[in-house]
Amino acid sequence: MPTLLSLFPIVLLILLMTKKNSVPSFKALPLVALILYLLKLTFFGFDATLVNATVVSGLLTAWTPILIVWGAIFLFKTMEYTGAMDTIRTWLNSVTTNRVAQLMIIGWSFAFLIEGASGFGTPAAIAAPILVGLGFPAVRVAILCLIMNSVPVSFGAVGTPTWFGLGQLGLTAAQLSEIGIKSAVIHGTAALVIPIIALVFALSFNEVKKNLLFVYLSILSCIVPYLLLARINYEFPSIVGGAVGLTLSVFLAQRGIGLAHEEADKRSATIPTSALIKATFPLWGTVVLLLITRIKQLGIKPLLVATEPAWNLSLGTLADLSISSSLVISLKNLFGSGVGWKFQALYVPALIPFFTISAVTFVLFRSNGATVKRTIGESAQQMKKPIIALLAALVFVKLLMLGTPENSANTILIGEALADAFGQQWQFFASYLGALGAFFSGSNTVSNLTFGGIQLSIANNLGLSATAILAFQSVGGAMGNMTCIHNIVAVCSVLGLSAEEGFILKRTVIPMALYGIIAAIVGNLI
Repeated sequence: MPTLLSLFPIVLLILLMTKKNSVPSFKALPLVALILYLLKLTFFGFDATLVNATVVSGLLTAWTPILIVWGAIFLFKTMEYTGAMDTIRTWLNSVTTNRVAQLMIIGWSFAFLIEGASGFGTPAAIAAPILVGLGFPAVRVAILCLIMNSVPVSFGAVGTPTWFGLGQLGLTAAQLSEIGIKSAVIHGTAALVIPIIALVFALSFNEVKKNLLFVYLSILSCIVPYLLLARINYEFPSIVGGAVGLTLSVFLAQRGIGLAHEEADKRSATIPTSALIKATFPLWGTVVLLLITRIKQLGIKPLLVATEPAWNLSLGTLADLSISSSLVISLKNLFGSGVGWKFQALYVPALIPFFTISAVTFVLFRSNGATVKRTIGESAQQMKKPIIALLAALVFVKLLMLGTPENSANTILIGEALADAFGQQWQFFASYLGALGAFFSGSNTVSNLTFGGIQLSIANNLGLSATAILAFQSVGGAMGNMTCIHNIVAVCSVLGLSAEEGFILKRTVIPMALYGIIAAIVGNLI
């Protein structure tokens, strides 16, 4: 019964969000969080103070992904309303008229970079309208962009699915690094197959085949730096891989390298270099600022994460508040329960770089007050439902992971049950649990938060490599982006498609299933 009741909220969430008339996440997640909250207090018999402190911790922790998503949306709306995006579209159209090259530059390399910088479904929503603007059919574009947006996802949003999504499990830095390396190897292998499948959904196989050399050169341009950087860092593989891949893919396309001769017709550039540099500032400025604040050797990172309290305040029985000179905000001993919370305001990728770069972009383009107001208003409006969903998701996740020496956490109970059911064969199915999490939550990060503890419990119970199983989880959460309901709806909304979601889902599930097979084979080999 404890295991069944632990599974009940998760199963209910999946049913609510996948039934014919699905319930949106901003309604389904609060419902299951409330059900789990009541179960914790009643059937599982947890102390009310501890449960309530965990709820508050979840509500506060949610502001990390909320601000990252908000910052990303704000940045790209800034690009749209300042005219930067129009300039980028014109330039991309001038690089080459070869359709395979255009799809690889925008749908693969450009989206790879955007995923690394922002994540959270942004790449497909940004790349898709650019491709439609170049004359590609909307439905095919939607399918291609969703499939392409998988390989870089484990390191998307400056590695948020890894350092934040799995960082709640109490792992060491060495373990997180090992998970990142294994995830990158699995993704890198899948990248030799998945983009080809995506292209075939958008174009004929013969057209793809004739330009196959360019396709693989473009793939490797992203994957080689991605794999190399993953060996030392789990924040930047997708950003750097995307930046290098985009640069090299454009270089190759402009010269027709690897492209079929009869289709290598290029258009002369119509955008002056100075205008292009200015228009792409939000992208390269974001990458530069992220690198400056993340590379330890530059000495900026320690200034942004210093935790030594500069100001302390006792909130009585609520908590003890402290704020450091780096604006690291900490709450300790919530309700006297020992539960705490910490937020690194200057280090979480929101204020720096997204909002900062947006502000500079407004100045650079001499935007008027109406443009700024429109950007603020529309980004805030777009965040209303995601805020509710993420607040509920983090409460749900925190409650699932809440355990004491007397009462096992729900994740532990579920993990023990799955371990008993699958035994040593679990390693072949682990990635699909991650994909399921991304399917209903809309996020690799939330999938890792939700199922990371379960995966770790299974690995421990079966004596499997914890880092390998968690790598499967992370890869699964990334490949699940292809079939994620939220991403499909978002892309369809951007492209003005109606009643096409089911058609798209039935096609993206094919490469998603294949991805899981590749993950199982490669993961077990390494």
